[in-house]
Amino acid sequence: MIKKIKLVYHVLKNMGLRYIIFRIKYEINLKSGLFLYLFPKNPPNISAISLEEWRKESSFFFFNAKNELKFQKVRNDKLDKYYHDFKSGKLEYFNNFTVDVTKGYDWLKNPKSGFENNIETHWTKINDFSIDEGDIKFVWEKSRFSFLIALIRYDYHFQIDCSADVFHAIEDWIDKNPTNMGPNYKCSQEISIRLLNWTFALYYYKFSEQLTSKRFSKIINSIYWQLKHVRTNINFSRIAVRNNHAITETLMLYLGGTIFSFFKEAAEWKKVGKKWFEEEIIYQVYDDGSYLLYSMNYQRIIVQQLTWAFYLADANRDKFQPIIYEKAKKMIDFLYNFQDENTGFLPNYGANDGTLLFKLNNNNFRDFSPQLNALHYNLYKKHLYEDLNTREDLHWYDKNVGSESVNLKRNSLMKYEEGGYYGFRFDKIKTFIRCGNHKNRPIQADNLHFDLWFEGKNILRDAGTFQYNTSEDMTKFFNGTVSHNTAMLGDFDQMEKGPRFIWYNWTQKKSAFLHEKIDYFEFNGVIKAYLHLSKTISYIRNIKYYKTTHHFEIIDTINHNTDLLIHQIWNPSNDFFDNFEIISAEENGKPINPIYKNGWFSDLYGSKEPTKQIVFSTKNRTIKTIIKAKKQK
Repeated sequence: MIKKIKLVYHVLKNMGLRYIIFRIKYEINLKSGLFLYLFPKNPPNISAISLEEWRKESSFFFFNAKNELKFQKVRNDKLDKYYHDFKSGKLEYFNNFTVDVTKGYDWLKNPKSGFENNIETHWTKINDFSIDEGDIKFVWEKSRFSFLIALIRYDYHFQIDCSADVFHAIEDWIDKNPTNMGPNYKCSQEISIRLLNWTFALYYYKFSEQLTSKRFSKIINSIYWQLKHVRTNINFSRIAVRNNHAITETLMLYLGGTIFSFFKEAAEWKKVGKKWFEEEIIYQVYDDGSYLLYSMNYQRIIVQQLTWAFYLADANRDKFQPIIYEKAKKMIDFLYNFQDENTGFLPNYGANDGTLLFKLNNNNFRDFSPQLNALHYNLYKKHLYEDLNTREDLHWYDKNVGSESVNLKRNSLMKYEEGGYYGFRFDKIKTFIRCGNHKNRPIQADNLHFDLWFEGKNILRDAGTFQYNTSEDMTKFFNGTVSHNTAMLGDFDQMEKGPRFIWYNWTQKKSAFLHEKIDYFEFNGVIKAYLHLSKTISYIRNIKYYKTTHHFEIIDTINHNTDLLIHQIWNPSNDFFDNFEIISAEENGKPINPIYKNGWFSDLYGSKEPTKQIVFSTKNRTIKTIIKAKKQK
């Protein structure tokens, strides 16, 4: 009972009364059976438009059909391998590893756990967070239909018609996933992503012989009922979730109402979708360009969704409020300045579920350049990069692409104080520092985390995410403080872990400054942390980088009244040991011997590799650490 009271108190404090009231009503509707009425199984087929009418009168997409696309065709080995893997029954998951699906399109089975969902189960009865059943994202991944983008790109660049594979997959899904039944109707964001990919395929193969009248009617009917599902359940994402889910779903309503204007509710979907999409962008994208989910990869998702929104609005002579375009510009500025100029990578910071919604290029998953360039070009009509490898995404959105680029110089000092992000770059060094308030729900306990990059390599790094639904020890490691380059008090995380994605006693920034002097850079940040142990604990981190001697001095002080040890944690890559050495001492100068512990690193969702952590521990309040470059032989 005490735990339940505590949960309600913290949820009310962090999420607000509106959230509590909505969740109570939502649970009542679930238990009453109302949702079985609102989301019926096998609703009647609708006949909105014929294939012939649609081919003549459809609204404008990025392109009207494949023959409109005239940009350069480039045969790429990676894309060729993807296609042949697909044909042999292997499908890429989370832009990471391939899964054998040789038995066909088993849309209900978790390929990792082996659990088979029951298609006779209404979506409201599906358990999406069961250890025994496994991470439901492994079920959802295939049903997102992101693989259609790869097949379409292969079709274009290799001039091999893939329409039969594309439409067979869509039709097979429709046949085996009755409306509102099974796991693939559980999440409206997953539905929205699926519909965006189906729409891309419909327009690319608009005049394909494989798109028969019968097949088209089946697809349009399914699109209608899936859109209706998203509209009916939209308040769950707008009130209960209020993150990227809400942006994806409101975008799909706007685009669905625009592109499928022949649906009877299309005008209403377009109107409310646009209104809510604007509200979510204004709320979720901070004024400094950072994002409320405190995650680089989730922020890229918003970049892609803004790109779709802007280009589809342009094609259909529509516009958003000016503030939406300003928010987009701020996002580009934020991400571009923290980007590594050698690789295009951003720090592996925050939750990363492996999502890259529309992979319209051959670049590495971690390279943000193609997506940033596409959005930048829409806003400025100039490329953000000179590198031609960053431009394929844009060619799919825009038929009239010029060649002029802006050649922006990245800032030497990065200060984004609303989101709580700081950093500096000098010569071969780049840093990323987190020191922020949490006015929205945090996912990881990582305040005052410090990333170090050297010659394009992330040598002191965030350990990543791994999986959302995994064992308790893996969740504690990847979500907790220990997987970040920061300090811990005893074995406690900076915040108290609640159920699932919930944290109590959020850390908050008390102060932060970053400046550059003639011979050094200096950052100083103070946060309130470990409030579940005491309300008076503060953590101070001071970082100096000396330009001439090429070394860092990091001083961590945790002011507390406990008998717990302070642990300063470092998660290095192998490249760190090749180029740098690290030593530490107590405030009186007494050396602290390093402890090497077993850790993990997850570069991409669903995979992890063992690593070594460096830990310095003391009974005192302060640890002073020197990180310096090794002398080159």
